[in-house]
Amino acid sequence: MSDPQQSAEQPPEMHAVPSGPDEDSGRRRLRQALLHPGRSQVVVAVLLAVVAFAAIVQVQTAEDDDTYAGYREQDLVNVLSGLAGASRRARAEITRLEEARDELVSDTDAERVALQQATNEADTLSVLAGLVPVTGPGIRITITEVTGRVRADTILNMVQGLRIASAEAMQFNGQVRLVAQSSFTSAEGGLVVDGQLLSSPYVVDVIGDPSALAGAMSILEGPRVDLAEDGAEVEVEVLASLDIESVRPAVEPEYAQPQDAQ
Repeated sequence: MSDPQQSAEQPPEMHAVPSGPDEDSGRRRLRQALLHPGRSQVVVAVLLAVVAFAAIVQVQTAEDDDTYAGYREQDLVNVLSGLAGASRRARAEITRLEEARDELVSDTDAERVALQQATNEADTLSVLAGLVPVTGPGIRITITEVTGRVRADTILNMVQGLRIASAEAMQFNGQVRLVAQSSFTSAEGGLVVDGQLLSSPYVVDVIGDPSALAGAMSILEGPRVDLAEDGAEVEVEVLASLDIESVRPAVEPEYAQPQDAQ
């Protein structure tokens, strides 16, 4: 017989319980699901990820929106007032810049107009001063001495009459460009025009209104009559276009100076 006391002191032996067939099957299914997830499992995972992302964004937004959460009412009023002032200053700056832009555009237009006017005036003065060749309609006067010598004052009176008829450019014998300071002197063998000796026939090209110029030559007791009295024959040809090629060198005034603008 065994000792009853000894039996009471020894613990009962523990034996491993073998797993049943159902437990092994469940583990295999779990492993299979983790290694090869199905379509529904993928969808669930994506939905969980979207929900988590939305929760994070909401938390961050809530944190951002707490910027003015601790402000008092007066503090919020001051903030709004500051924003309104900044907005007014920004609008005022925009208006100032737009006005400056418009002024610059206006100044540019004014400069362009002034430059065009100056260019036109320079061209006109260049023509009147005989500094550039010119072309245009006009008349050609051919004066041929036949029975006498043409006097210098007769030629001067003719030129003055043509100027009154609005002659814009004149030249003698294709050589001498007439200007306001031109002079005529009688000389042996012809006429001295601005220092150059010219001889008959004298060919005067004149640009201007052809009818007005031709009329100035034919008026009663006008240039044609005076030239005939000097013993010359006069032929006037009206031309739709003629060229005046002779020019004068630019001369710097020695005494006359422009007045300062007032």
